[in-house]
Amino acid sequence: MDDEPYIRETVQEILTFHGIGLLSAASGDECLQYLREGFRGVILLDIMMPGKNGWETIREIAAAGLQSGNIIAMLTALDTPDDQMDGLQELVMDYITKPFEPSEFVASLRSYLSCLEQMEHEVQ
Repeated sequence: MDDEPYIRETVQEILTFHGIGLLSAASGDECLQYLREGFRGVILLDIMMPGKNGWETIREIAAAGLQSGNIIAMLTALDTPDDQMDGLQELVMDYITKPFEPSEFVASLRSYLSCLEQMEHEVQ
């Protein structure tokens, strides 16, 4: 989820090229709607968003009980997490800074997806 269309398009192009599907959200509210509709997978969140920022979105995800079956990674231009991350460390798997190296980004996402698949098999 990113409010900048060119970032969403770039991420989509990279992931599509590598055979990884995605849903793109332009806001925290849109991300939450996808989760309420049943989306489960890797959630990439930007911190700096108009309206609801990434940290607020994570808090709402947790409050609504929507974090199960998902991995959350921050994808942001901020070099280091700010104090708003306090209390959310257990919910955030990774902190990826923009610009990112596409091959490392894809490798990270494949690793997260593998973790999700493994967790799903353990539940069954």
